[in-house]
Formats: sequence, structure tokens, C-alpha cells
Amino acid sequence: MKRYEALADDLARSIQSGVFHPGDRLPSVRQTTAARRLSPSTVFQAYYLLEARGLIESRARSGYYVAAHPPRLPPEPEAASRPDGDSRPVDVSDLVFEVLQSAMRRELVPFGSAFPSPLLFPLARLGRAVASAAQELDPWSTVDDLTPGLGELRRQISLRYLIDGIEVPAEEIIVTNGALEALNLAIAAITRPGDAVLVESPCFYAALQSLERNGLRAVEVPTHPRDGVDLEALERSILRHSPRACWLMPTFHNPLGATMPDAAKRDLVALLARHGIPLIEDDVYAELHHGAQRPLPAKAHDREGGVLHCSSFSKCLAPGYRIGWVAAGRFRETIARNKLTTTLNTNVPAQHAISRYLQGGGYDRHLRRLRATLAAQQATYIEAVAACFPEGTRVTRASGGYFAWIELPDGRDALALHRRALQAGISIAPGPIFSASRGFGHCLRLNFGHPFDARSQSALESLGALARTARPIG
Repeated sequence: MKRYEALADDLARSIQSGVFHPGDRLPSVRQTTAARRLSPSTVFQAYYLLEARGLIESRARSGYYVAAHPPRLPPEPEAASRPDGDSRPVDVSDLVFEVLQSAMRRELVPFGSAFPSPLLFPLARLGRAVASAAQELDPWSTVDDLTPGLGELRRQISLRYLIDGIEVPAEEIIVTNGALEALNLAIAAITRPGDAVLVESPCFYAALQSLERNGLRAVEVPTHPRDGVDLEALERSILRHSPRACWLMPTFHNPLGATMPDAAKRDLVALLARHGIPLIEDDVYAELHHGAQRPLPAKAHDREGGVLHCSSFSKCLAPGYRIGWVAAGRFRETIARNKLTTTLNTNVPAQHAISRYLQGGGYDRHLRRLRATLAAQQATYIEAVAACFPEGTRVTRASGGYFAWIELPDGRDALALHRRALQAGISIAPGPIFSASRGFGHCLRLNFGHPFDARSQSALESLGALARTARPIG
């Protein structure tokens, strides 16, 4: 157990045993640092974890307080995954297509969706920015910076890095058609068919689809549901398989929600640099942190240009606009050439609109509202899962993003549950779509990025009833 986890568990026991009462102020970070002989970052991590669990709440310029109504929460998954460590070709696209295609109906309750509610975003203001940008568009701007993207937008993205103390020059950034194009350009730039690529276990299904499309082999690495990939296991896989690349989501992992501690991210970058292996960092959820501070990406520790940092505005500002980017490090020229010969450019009016929005100063205000909404919805959804699902169900509590990973008890079949849930008008994302080896058959991913209302409550009750009667796999 990490130090911040031990502190969080100690404080949680004090809350649950009545040492701290609802509304009580917790000791300040400075007091706890001195009393426990811990670093401030360790105390902050513990408080963020307790906040994500719904046990405490932060108040601006006042500190942390015990929540008025601490929720009854299910246990969290505690063990890291245990993949077999083999290198294997990927064959998941048919299963992923079957699951996603069946869930793309508006009438379904979207627990299986990969997107938060579109009602959470300032689409009207963005629409006005698009209209204004289109009317005032300089005709030459449609060909200026054709492949790397709009210069002012890249400068704004560079400033977002600088806020976190990370120097990423605008010249290193290539604007893409969403993060998925950035990720696909990155993997194509550093691999050839037949190469092995290290991925988490479980892993975002679109990463597996990309490996399949490029004829690559996946090596699944043990991953903890709270702290991310196991670095010792990662190094063993490097020595065994000589992979060409590593594709990870170190912050608010999809589907687990795990976040690697900053020291582990630093060690990850150093380990991969020693072995000469580039890291593709999928970081699309980083702006959606539930605590006071955004976790640093692995890119912050990159000194050799070996981290290709990919993100987008789709999950935090502008779904459907398909504006992403890659901070490509030493692979910038290769990726620029590849984009030139594939999609050539990214939607120019959309780039102008987002650039104007960022310059207008409302982005951080929007993000604060969005983060608070998602954190509140997480607590409500998980409390409802505890009430509705069978005893022994385990649920992750991420400190950011909008996904919860659910482990069903007694090996109950999540794929069968998915099919029964569809008949009841509910979509879920079953575990096997997140694994090249079709593992995690007793798991599912739940999206809490949509408002918790009477419809959601009823659907969770129905889903819990189906889970209670689900049969074991096989």
C-alpha cells in the first residue's frame, strides 16, 4: 500500500467510526504533513482519494471537510491484473463493433457510452465562435500551416502545457482530427507490422483496434486499478519481447480510472528511455480531474523527446469538433509527413473557433463546473451501484474522468449481461472488449458522465437485478 493510500484508509476509518463527524474540518495539509511526517504531495493525494470516494469535500480557501452525508460505498478492486505476458496478434474489432454498434441508439440508457453528456459543454458559445470564425475567415488561413494546424491554436495548447510547468513549444505540436488520429499517427510513425507493443491490461479498445489494423502484436502488462501499470512487470516484458513501442494511459485510465503517481510516471519515462522505447501517452481525460490539481503527464519527465503526448478537446470542451493534437517530441517530422499524406489538414473553422474560445478566458471556468459535476455524479452513481448490485461487487473510484470499472462477484458473465441489458434498453461496456486475450469476462465499464436522474436510477436498479441473476462465465 502506498503512503497516501494508508493515510486515506486511516482517515476513512476515523470518519466511519465517528471520530470525525459530518461537517468537521480535517487537519490542514500543513498540519498533517508535520504530524505524519509525510510530504505535502502525499497528503494531497490522500485527500484527493477521499474526495473521489465521496467521504470529504473541499471548500475554496477553507480546506477539507467531512461530507455531510458520507456515502455507503462498495469495496474497490485491490489486485492488479495478471495477464499471461505473451505477445499475441490482436483480433478484437468484430467484438468491439458488435458491442458499440448495438449501443449507438439514443433511446438506450448510455452506461456503455465512451462520451459524457453533450449537455455538459458550452456548445452554444462554441457555435457562436464557429459562426464568427467562418464569417471573418482569412481565405489564406485555409492553407497557412496546412498540416501542423493553426498557429494560434498550437500556441494556446502550448500555453496549457506551460500552466503545468511543462515546456512544449508550439512547433512540436501537430493538430489532428481528434486524439484518435494523433494516436494512430504516433503508432504508425514508430512501428512496423509484426512489432510488439506494450499495453495495459485492461486496455482502451481503440488502442487494440489500432494495433490490429497495423498488424502489430500486443503484450498486456499487469495493471493496478488505482496506480496503473506495474513497472517491474513492464521491464520484464521489455526484456522478454523487445517491443518497439509502449502505448499507455497513465492518467485517468480508460476503463479502470487508474492514475500512476507522479514518481511512477517519472520512473516509467526513465525506464523506457534506457531501453530506447518511445511512449505513446494517451492523455485525453487529464483536464477532468476531480481534485484541486491536474496530475502531471508522463510528458513532464521527458528529456529526450521520446514521449508522444496525445490529447484533444473532445472530452472536455467540444465533442464532435474532432480537434486533437500530438506533442510529438523527436518524431515530429515523421508524423507531420504521415499526416500530409493521409488527412492533410484538420477542420480550419473548428480550429479557429476553439482558438477564439481559449483566448476568451472562459475555458477554465467551464472546466471547474464540469469537474465538479462529474465528481458529484461519480459519488451518486457509485452509491447507487452499492445499493443495486449483488453483494461482493467491487467498483473503482477514479480521481478524474467519468468511468467506473465494476468487477462482478462469482465470475458472472458480463458479455451475457450486456446482451440482456440491451433488451432492457440499457447499454454497458463489457470487459472483454478491453483485452487482446478476451479477459475480464466478469467486468464492465460504467459511464457516469450523464446526469443521474429518475431514468438512470431505474436503469441501474434493472441492471443490478440482471447482475444478481447473471450466471458465471462458461
